[in-house]
Amino acid sequence: MPYRATFDCLWCGRPETARDPDDLSGWAQLCPDCLGKAGDNGFLRARLKAALRERAAPLPGTRDEPGTRGDRRTLVEYYEARATEYDDWYLRLGRYERGPVHDTAWNAELDAAGRWLDALPIAGEIVELAAGTGWWSPLLAAKGELSCYDAAGAPLDLARERLMAHGLRAHLHVRDVWLEPDRAVDALFIGFFLSHVPRDELDAFLGIARRWLRPGGTFAFIDSLRDPQSGAANHAPPVDDRAMRRLDDGREFEIVKVLYTPDEARAALGRTGFQAAKVTTTGRFFLLGQATA
Repeated sequence: MPYRATFDCLWCGRPETARDPDDLSGWAQLCPDCLGKAGDNGFLRARLKAALRERAAPLPGTRDEPGTRGDRRTLVEYYEARATEYDDWYLRLGRYERGPVHDTAWNAELDAAGRWLDALPIAGEIVELAAGTGWWSPLLAAKGELSCYDAAGAPLDLARERLMAHGLRAHLHVRDVWLEPDRAVDALFIGFFLSHVPRDELDAFLGIARRWLRPGGTFAFIDSLRDPQSGAANHAPPVDDRAMRRLDDGREFEIVKVLYTPDEARAALGRTGFQAAKVTTTGRFFLLGQATA
C-alpha cells in the first residue's frame, strides 16, 4: 500500500494521522495500538512486515540518496493534501490575497505567461509533467494530443474536471516525474516543478526531460521567481533552498524550493543537451523557459 498521512486503521477503523513519512503507521495504515498487537495477530503482523519493506524501498525512478527519498515523498504528500486549495494561489484567494497593487501585477503577469506559452510551437504529441490541477492543461490540450502526469492523484482529479469543463480531453495518469520516459514526444511542458528539484539534481532531471523529446521537439517550463508577494501571507520565503508550507487546516510541510535565476536555468539547459535555450521572466513573479531537443 502507498504511504498515507491520514487514514482509518485497517483493523479497528479508528481515524489516525501519521507523524511524518517515516512513521510506520502511515505505511501499514494501522494505528499505533494495533501495530503494537502485531506479534499476536497474523493480519497485523503481515501488514507490519509489508510496511517495513515498502518504507525501505526507493521511490520509482529515484536514487536512494540521503534526503532524496524523504523529500520526494513529502512533496507528493504535500500536493495530495493541498489539491483542493492549490488554485487559490493562481487566483489570489484567501491567504494568497496580497492587496490590489500586488494582485493586479500578479494577474497581469499570469496572463502574460499564458500568452507566452500559447505562442510557442507546441503541437503533435504533448506531455505535461507535474500537471497538478491542470491550470495550463486546457491550453495544451487544444494544441495536440496531451498526456498529463503527476505523482499525486488528487490534483489530477481536479485537472480532469477542468478539461471536461472546457470540452477537452487528455490522458491523465499518476506517474512519478522522475521515471524514465516510455516514449519520445513532440513537446514537453513542466509548470512549477523545476523549483522542487534540488540544485545537485537539476541536470539529472533535465536529462530526463531531454529524453522525453524527439529531435527538434520543444521543451517549455514556467516557474516562480523570488518575490515576497508570490506565496501565501503566512509563508516565509525559502531559506537555503527549503521552504515551510502551511495548509488551510494548519498542517505544515517542509519542501525543497529552489528559485532558479534565468542564468542558472539557461546554463543547465545548455549542459544537458538542449539547443536554442531562451529563458526570460514576466517581471516579478514568473520564470519562462523554452529550448529545443
